[in-house]
Amino acid sequence: MSSPTQRTLAYLRKQGYTAVVTERWNQFAKVRQDLFGIVDVLAVKPGETLGVQCTSYENVSARVNKIADHESTPRLREAGWTLHVHGWTKGKRGAPRVVDVS
Repeated sequence: MSSPTQRTLAYLRKQGYTAVVTERWNQFAKVRQDLFGIVDVLAVKPGETLGVQCTSYENVSARVNKIADHESTPRLREAGWTLHVHGWTKGKRGAPRVVDVS
């Protein structure tokens, strides 16, 4: 089974976005680091920039709260970004639970 991030990439590309993973492993700190602290995948198409936090279905609420409380969120909103959380269920195929937190 593929990761939530890989599933989000495929889902967004199918919708016509150009999408890339922005989350990186910091080997010195031994932690994963998201773009601006909240973006795992950056996707663009004409007239839209979309930042996505990818997670399991069970952790959607925690990620919504993370974005709401993060210091980068107001700046990304001011820049006109759309912010989503994609929650994926284990084993099931199809669309994620998408929460718009823009």
